[in-house]
Amino acid sequence: MNSLHLLHAKLIAAIRDLGLLALRIFAGQEFLVAGYTKLSGGIHAPEWFSGLQFPFPLGLLGADLNWVMAGTGEIVFGLALLVGLYGRLAALGLLFITYVAIYTVHFDLGWSGWNQIDTEAGLGFKVPLMLGLMLFTIVTQGSGRYSITK
Repeated sequence: MNSLHLLHAKLIAAIRDLGLLALRIFAGQEFLVAGYTKLSGGIHAPEWFSGLQFPFPLGLLGADLNWVMAGTGEIVFGLALLVGLYGRLAALGLLFITYVAIYTVHFDLGWSGWNQIDTEAGLGFKVPLMLGLMLFTIVTQGSGRYSITK
């Protein structure tokens, strides 16, 4: 009977770790693409970004520095999350970037979702909130077995 319980526990752990791997891969590649998209346009923030009100103390840094820091953070933390290198720390960094993005860009657009990703209306906070919940899961549960560091 004990071997059956042990097998069950191992199966549950393997499934949990596959779920964490799937979250890491999805969220990591999303942030990698977002960061690359930002920085491939140069180090100067676009006009729409320059008019945003950032929370303290980020508001003191200027739009261009915020743009570069966000893009760099998305690439570095996204890559770390993707491979499972200090996944909790990477997810925490991305969670902060996501919070700032929701606060400055997405919240005023309301509860819009997938259908507004490629429109001039922008993107509401539903998709960033979902990414934030994925990151929160990794912060609280770790990267799982299929990672470089636990």
